[in-house]
Amino acid sequence: MADPPVNIQSETPIPNEIPAAIGAELSVERIEAFSDEDLQALCEATHAAIIEGGGFGWVRPPERRSLEAYFRGLLLVPERQVFVARLNATIVGSAQLVRPPRNNEAQAFGAQLMHSFIAPYARGHGLARLLTLRVEEAARAMKFQVLNLDVRETQEAAIHLYETLGYQRWGEHPLYARVRGKNVRGLFFYKLLQPPGL
Repeated sequence: MADPPVNIQSETPIPNEIPAAIGAELSVERIEAFSDEDLQALCEATHAAIIEGGGFGWVRPPERRSLEAYFRGLLLVPERQVFVARLNATIVGSAQLVRPPRNNEAQAFGAQLMHSFIAPYARGHGLARLLTLRVEEAARAMKFQVLNLDVRETQEAAIHLYETLGYQRWGEHPLYARVRGKNVRGLFFYKLLQPPGL
């Protein structure tokens, strides 16, 4: 059963929140099963994000069947939680909260925020911020102390968002990705969710 949607109007005010467009309904929820309509909307949003340069490691959008299999498969992975962002009830983005495997005791205090995106046609409403904050909230509830993420240097809006939310840049990888024959640097960030050692 999915977590109840987090509605921006009913949520505790978030500092520096970007207000929703008048009449726009914004929500973020953890999803544990896809309806056909939700899966189609997520695949459409993913396709648009990849074309715009948003990634997931893909440079060109895969076939629809591959995308559907990818997202269905994610729901079967115990260490992953999938969150979706909705604009007027339609999925327009997603993110994954990834827990370390059980055999990684040395890093069991930290989780990873991965593959976060909002489709280009749904940007400007504050959904990326809301999605990130919802993933942070879930990680805190699971007692994680640190949330890690990495992003291509070309994702300038995402980098700005993470920095304004308190993520600390700790490093870079000069050969992080290759897009259209060119090397792209990767930037690495972390955020303390609660004091170390708790």
